[in-house]
Amino acid sequence: MCLNSFLKKAGLLITASVITPLAFAQQDAEGGNTSSKEEGNRNVMLNAASANGPREIQIGLPSADVNVLENGIPITYATNPHGINSMWRTDASLAHVGLQKISETAITTGNIGYAVNSFTRLGEDGFHGNLNYKANHFGQQEFSLNLRGSIANGWYYSASMYQDFDPGTFKVKSSQYQDRTQIYKLALTKRYNGNRGEFTALFNYSNSHPAYNYATQSAPFIYVGDGSVKEFGKFKLGTTSYLPIDANISYRDMRTGEMKQTSFFDFAKNRQSEYVVMNRYTWDNGVTWKFVGKYAHARGAMVYQTPMQIIDTRNGDYQYMQSDIEGNIVPYTGQYVQTRMTCLNAGIINQAMFTSELSKVFTNSTLRIGINEWNYGIDYASNTTMYDQSIPDDGSYPVRVYDAKVRNGFTYDYNKNASEYYKGHENKLALYVTHDWNPTDRLNLYYGARIEWQRLKGENAAVRNAAGEYVGRFANYYLGTTAPDGTLIAPNPLDYDWLNYDFTASATYRISKPFGLLADFTYIVQHPKFESFAPATLPNTGKIVVPLARGGVYFNNSWLSLTSMLSYISKTNNNATLNLQHGSEIMAAPLNFDIKTIGWTTDIMTHPFKGFDLHFLFTYQKPTYKKYETSVKFSDGYEGVINATGNVVAEIPQVLLELDPSYMITPDLKLWLSFRYFSKTYANINEAYYFNGHWETFGGINWRVNKMLDLGCTVVNFLNQTGAKGSIAGAELITKEEAKDIKNQLMTGSYLRPLTVEFTATLKF
Repeated sequence: MCLNSFLKKAGLLITASVITPLAFAQQDAEGGNTSSKEEGNRNVMLNAASANGPREIQIGLPSADVNVLENGIPITYATNPHGINSMWRTDASLAHVGLQKISETAITTGNIGYAVNSFTRLGEDGFHGNLNYKANHFGQQEFSLNLRGSIANGWYYSASMYQDFDPGTFKVKSSQYQDRTQIYKLALTKRYNGNRGEFTALFNYSNSHPAYNYATQSAPFIYVGDGSVKEFGKFKLGTTSYLPIDANISYRDMRTGEMKQTSFFDFAKNRQSEYVVMNRYTWDNGVTWKFVGKYAHARGAMVYQTPMQIIDTRNGDYQYMQSDIEGNIVPYTGQYVQTRMTCLNAGIINQAMFTSELSKVFTNSTLRIGINEWNYGIDYASNTTMYDQSIPDDGSYPVRVYDAKVRNGFTYDYNKNASEYYKGHENKLALYVTHDWNPTDRLNLYYGARIEWQRLKGENAAVRNAAGEYVGRFANYYLGTTAPDGTLIAPNPLDYDWLNYDFTASATYRISKPFGLLADFTYIVQHPKFESFAPATLPNTGKIVVPLARGGVYFNNSWLSLTSMLSYISKTNNNATLNLQHGSEIMAAPLNFDIKTIGWTTDIMTHPFKGFDLHFLFTYQKPTYKKYETSVKFSDGYEGVINATGNVVAEIPQVLLELDPSYMITPDLKLWLSFRYFSKTYANINEAYYFNGHWETFGGINWRVNKMLDLGCTVVNFLNQTGAKGSIAGAELITKEEAKDIKNQLMTGSYLRPLTVEFTATLKF
C-alpha cells in the first residue's frame, strides 16, 4: 500500500502507558464516570511531530488510525485519505479535549488504543466569546474565534471560525503555505423541559490544503555508523527544503488510464460538509438518553513523497540530465540522485454515523447501554509516479533529473509500485454495555462488552491470472488495461460479513487510605477494514485478536500520586505491504504478521512544595515481531527475502521517559518544562541500522493577565537537537552483516522537529 510505504515497519508512533487510579471519581456532566473514560497527565496536544495535531500515545502496537472523537462520534471512519488535521483542530470551538482510555475506546468504538475525546462548545445565556491566536517565528499565523449566546425561548447559538496560514519550517518554491486550513461551525441548541433536554443541530464545513504535511518529512543526512547522523553539506535538517522546485506531477489515473497533471497543493484539496444532530434528555427516574448522529460528504486527499534509493552517479552506469533555467536539457553534474515515489491518494467519501446511549446513575454504580451504526462509503484510488531528483549539498532547492540511458522524461513507472484502489461501503452495527460499580468503599469494578456486525461490500483491484496467481502492479497499470501475461485488469468484487466482539474488565482495590492495587484486561476481536483491500493482493481476512492485560499498584497522599504497572499486549494478523528495493527496481511485497509487547510503566505526579508540580513517566517495553516473513522476486532473478521474526519492532523505542516540572511564580504566572526521552530505535526491519536515543524538549511561560486575557510563549526543541528518526529509506533488505561495514554513507529519512518559538494569546469576553 502507498500509505504503508510510510507505515511499512508497522510499528509507527504507538507504546504502553498507564491508567490513573481515580477509582472513586465524581460523575461527569453527562452521567458517566470521568475516571472510567479519560486518562490523566498525558499532554495530548504537546506534539513534537506536528504544529497543529494531537500527539499519538504509544501502546506498543502498529498504528492503524489516530482515534479522534467529537461529541462521541469519530471525526472520520478512516484517516486515509482524509486526515484528521484537515477537518479538526483544537480550536476555540471546543469546550473540552481529553484522552480517552484504551478500555473505553475499545467498548465504544471497537478500536484499539487511546482516543482524543473532544466536545463542541455550545451556546449559553448572555453573550460570550473566545478568540485564540498562535504564531511562530517561521511565520505561521493561526486564528480561532467562537461566539455564543442566547436567542430566546430556550434557543442558543454558537458560531466558530478557524484559519491557519502555515508556511512550515522552510519555504517551498511551489506554494506559499505548507498548510492552509479553514474550518467553520454553526450550532443551534434548544434546551427544553426545565433543561432536562437539550437538542443541537450543528453544521461544520472544512476546506484544507495540507499540501506538504506528508511530503516534507524526509531529508538527506550522513549515517555515521554508530547510530548517529551528521548533516550533509549545507543541508540543514528541518529547515531546508528537500522538494524539487517544480511541484507539478504527471500521473496515470488508476480508474481511466488517462494521463493527467496536477500540483501537490491542488491535489491535496480536502473539503467536507458535515451535518450533526445531538439530543440529551434525563427522565425523573435518573435515566439519561444521549443521541448523536452525523452525515458527512467529503473529498479527502493526501500527497506522499516517499524517498527510495540514493544513486551515486560516479560509477558511470548513469547519464543523468536536467533542465536548465531556460528549459534546455543539459547534463546533470551532481554526485547523488534521489529516487522518489509520489503517492496521490484521494477519495470521495460519504459517512453516516450515529450513536445512541442510555445510562443510569445508581447509588454506587453507573450502568450504560449503547448502539453504534456507522456506514462508510468511499471511492478511493492512489496513483503513484516515480521520479528522480538531485541532492544538492549546498542546501539549494533540488531539481528533477532523468537517466538518458533509460528514458527521455522526468517521470516514469506510473502506478507500478504501490498504487491502490477500492470502492464500496463498510457498515458496522454494534451494541455495547458498561457497568462502573463500587461494591464497597474500597473496591471499584468497571466492566463492559461490545458485539459488532461488520459488513463490507464493493470492489478492488486484486486481480488473479488464469493460474490463480495475483497479478502485481506494473508500469502504466489501470482498470481496463491488459497485463503483460494477457490478464484483463478489471475490478474484483468484494463481499464479507464478520462478527466482532470486545470485552473489558478492571478493578481497583484500596488496601489502605493511600495504597491500593490495580488490574485491567481488554480483549478485542476485529477483522480487516476496507482500506486493507487497497493493494494488489487480498489481505488475510482472519480474526485480528488483541489482548491487553495490566496489573500494578498505586499510592496517593497529599503530595504524591504514584502508579506502577506491568503490561502485556499482542496483535495477530497485521496486514501490511513492504516496498522492497533492489538496485533501481522497487517491488511491493504483501505480508501478514503478529506482534507482541511486554512493558512496565511508572507514573508519578508530585507536589513537593507550594507552587511546584512534577510529573514523571517511565516506560519500558519490548515490542517484537512474530511470523514476520515475506519475499519477492525481482526482474533480474534476485529474490528479496525478509525474515524479521523475533526482531524488535522498527521505529519504536524500548525506553521512554517524560519529565514535566512546572512552577507558579505568582498566582497568575506559570513556568513549565517538558522533557521526553526516546531510547535507541531500529531504522530498518532487520535491525541493521539504528538511531541513538534523543530528547524532545518543550518549555514555556503562561501569564493570566486578567480574567479576559491569557498570554503564552512556548519553545519547541529548546535544546535545539538535530538528527534523524524513524526509518531509513530503501533499507528494508539490508542485513546486519551488510550494515556493519557501512560508515559515513549518505541516506534519507525523517528528522526531528526544529527549534520553534510559538506565541499564543487567548481573549475571553
